[in-house]
Amino acid sequence: MYTASGKLKSSDLLEQYLPLVRRHALDLKTRVPASVDMDDLIQAGSIGLLDAFSRYDADQGAPFGSFASQRIRGAMIDELRSRDWVPRSVRRNARALQSVLRELEQALGRPPQELEIAQGMDMTLAEYRQLLLDTNGCQMMPMDDVTDDEIGVLSSNYGVSPFVELVQERNRDQLMKAVEALPERENLLLALYYQEKLNFKEIGAVIGVSESRVCQLHSQAVARLRDAMAD
Repeated sequence: MYTASGKLKSSDLLEQYLPLVRRHALDLKTRVPASVDMDDLIQAGSIGLLDAFSRYDADQGAPFGSFASQRIRGAMIDELRSRDWVPRSVRRNARALQSVLRELEQALGRPPQELEIAQGMDMTLAEYRQLLLDTNGCQMMPMDDVTDDEIGVLSSNYGVSPFVELVQERNRDQLMKAVEALPERENLLLALYYQEKLNFKEIGAVIGVSESRVCQLHSQAVARLRDAMAD
């Protein structure tokens, strides 16, 4: 397992920590468009793992697993940035959605319903739901908005979405109030996903909708949270 100089072989390191790389890749894969290949994320994460091993200093006090998680996740995010994986039209629609949500919230004095949001976007309900699928990844935290300093925050727990973890660090009380104000089904969905660690398919079975519908509702809930946190 070790070389003559006492260093861990790269092949053994990859084998030992590949499950960690896969977990990070799986987490990101649920938040980006289907065109992003899982193998590409794993490859980028593996490079990040090797980089972590070459840079790790045990005297700094951090466990290697925590240090490696940061480098793995950071490498995957860098890979996504380099590919510019979110089309400009998707980013434009995501920004328009935030604006419409805010206007409707202020006008109605309550969270707008799905059909009301679609009408506010000048879309059919089907078009709006497709927009939710398209923006499911980029809404949470556009890669262009993630700074090097924030990567450490985003990487500390691969089971939590980047957006939710970030706002928890900045203003937990405000986030909790925003979650409580969500429509009941969206509130339940977030609890099942982030607290109970269920995947979209499992959540769909619980609330009686398809996996893609869970993805849409998740995207809509996160958009509401972003709007609330922006206030």
